[in-house]
Amino acid sequence: MTDPTVFLVLLAAALVAVFLILWNRRRRARGAQTSDESWVLVDGSNVMHWQDRTPSLDPVKAVVAQLTAQGHVPGVVFDANAGWKLMGRYLHDGDFARLLGLESRQVLVVPKGTPADPFLLETAREFGARIVTNDRYRDWAGAHPEVLEPGFLIRGGMRDGAVWLKGLAAAPPEGAP
Repeated sequence: MTDPTVFLVLLAAALVAVFLILWNRRRRARGAQTSDESWVLVDGSNVMHWQDRTPSLDPVKAVVAQLTAQGHVPGVVFDANAGWKLMGRYLHDGDFARLLGLESRQVLVVPKGTPADPFLLETAREFGARIVTNDRYRDWAGAHPEVLEPGFLIRGGMRDGAVWLKGLAAAPPEGAP
């Protein structure tokens, strides 16, 4: 890599690390996970396209409802542009929390220009949680080999207006954090 490229890569990595630290502090201040909570994270920017490949909160709401009904605590992470895709304007954590009927500690909108994937994967690792998504996170498998473990990623979709999730009932992979 050229010197400017190395600098940009290191700068991006530093920004992601700083944001993870700040988000973790904010999440803890809001009331972090308790030991009896079974968290399942939702890739909101992926799931919102499950219904006819058109952005909608309906699939996200359906996933949240199913997770809650099965005793899980859903945590939803969106890319910064999710509000623009859904409503033509920026929506922050609190906006999405209200729309989804969740506590603010359960929703994160990542900063503009930052991919949600590393936040989902780091948070899943920290909480010992799995992720509802159809993304395979191949670009992140080196740093997060758990994405290759059966059961870590919960795939799903919409069929006849109802959500289906494959592998939700399955236990997390052995050795998962």
